[in-house]
Amino acid sequence: METTVKIVNGVNLDALTETLNVVKQKPSLAKFKFRASNRWGSGGFNQSTIMGTYGLERELTHVQPFVLDADEPHVLIGTDRAPGPVEHLLHALASCLTTAIAYHAAARGIEIEALESSLEGDIDLRGFLGLSPTVQKGYTAIRVVFRVKADASAEKLMALAAFSPVYDTVSRSVPVDIRFEKM
Repeated sequence: METTVKIVNGVNLDALTETLNVVKQKPSLAKFKFRASNRWGSGGFNQSTIMGTYGLERELTHVQPFVLDADEPHVLIGTDRAPGPVEHLLHALASCLTTAIAYHAAARGIEIEALESSLEGDIDLRGFLGLSPTVQKGYTAIRVVFRVKADASAEKLMALAAFSPVYDTVSRSVPVDIRFEKM
């Protein structure tokens, strides 16, 4: 007997429902720790490697490590070999919002034919450069514009976007503990 898998927006709804049911039965399975390690190269160039995660009450590894390069553009005295860290943040926000919308729309039976976004963020470099103690060092505003082809209102799509962990993180203050150890 052949079983049919229900796919909406590229999401396997049977697997999603099974995952939700398992987590409802045992909430501790939902506790994850995502990790990245980073190594400086020279100037603004550095590389992050993402390999392992803790989740489902055990260590998990990707099939292969993911290496993400970061640099600064020439105008900021970099070698322009990769996107800058603030551009990586925009990518993380865009991709997480998109995933949240696609998954939560699928769970609600909302089919999405097309979904694109453009992001733009404002930074005054005087904060990063240490030229003004009153100027914020990071983004002061980020704007996201979605272009979507789906049978759902903007309000409904925004409610789905609000499930994004990266959106949640950047739209509120999150404690970051930094410490230094000798090599």
